[in-house]
Amino acid sequence: MKKGGKTMPQETDVLKYETRGKIAILTLNRPSAMNSFNFDLLKAFKKEVKDIRFNPAIRVVIITGAGKRAFCAGADLKERITLSEIQVKEFIYTIRTLFSEIEGLNKPVIAAVNGVALGGGTELALACDIRMASENASMGLTETRLAIIPGAGGTQRLPRLIGRAKAKELIFTGRRVDASEALDMGLVNSVWSGESLLDEAVKMADLICEGGPIAIEQAKYAIDAGLETDLKTGLAIESNAYWITIPTEDRLEGLAAFSEKRKPVFKGK
Repeated sequence: MKKGGKTMPQETDVLKYETRGKIAILTLNRPSAMNSFNFDLLKAFKKEVKDIRFNPAIRVVIITGAGKRAFCAGADLKERITLSEIQVKEFIYTIRTLFSEIEGLNKPVIAAVNGVALGGGTELALACDIRMASENASMGLTETRLAIIPGAGGTQRLPRLIGRAKAKELIFTGRRVDASEALDMGLVNSVWSGESLLDEAVKMADLICEGGPIAIEQAKYAIDAGLETDLKTGLAIESNAYWITIPTEDRLEGLAAFSEKRKPVFKGK
């Protein structure tokens, strides 16, 4: 259903899906449970991510939480206490693979961290390409306080983002950081008022959409794959990613638009 040029949200029990032009907004919709992950939310999330991957009309994804209190408080501990050891293993496997799919999505993903993001909530944000936080955001990998460790990528993604020593401090102590400290340590890219956070995330997404779709996809691939290798191999990855853009119609359109002093119209071809 469209209204005012926007596709209205499609309500589900645990997840909202909305599009604004070329932007998909996924909203974790369990505000009474601080938007924590249960099996139902994981399954709904996994389905949407798969659909978005193969939807060329979507260029950028924004992930946020319903309400003003929480982005995501991690795993639903009320559900967790009812699970067998095998079910816990299934949950951890499911959330870890989901976050890897988000990280490896063929289009940029922005986390709009609108409040509490603990445990799996911070790990979800870490799997995104860009993190934008509200002033009331609180982040942390608090698992050791429950006698477990981060199990959805936190021990790997956090040190790669903020450095080994600081990551060890946060994981060992389970300490929370506010938005200001998160910004200072590079855990988030920017901080905004709660009222403006989503609008600012949409502005960022719109800016990304001005680039060529294939170029953005290849740039993301080159950065992510290259960082896991030595410089020489990384430069080879960049070179191969660049070659993919050369025969595209979009590259020629970009040159034509520059010459004609107009905005390019990219088609992802």
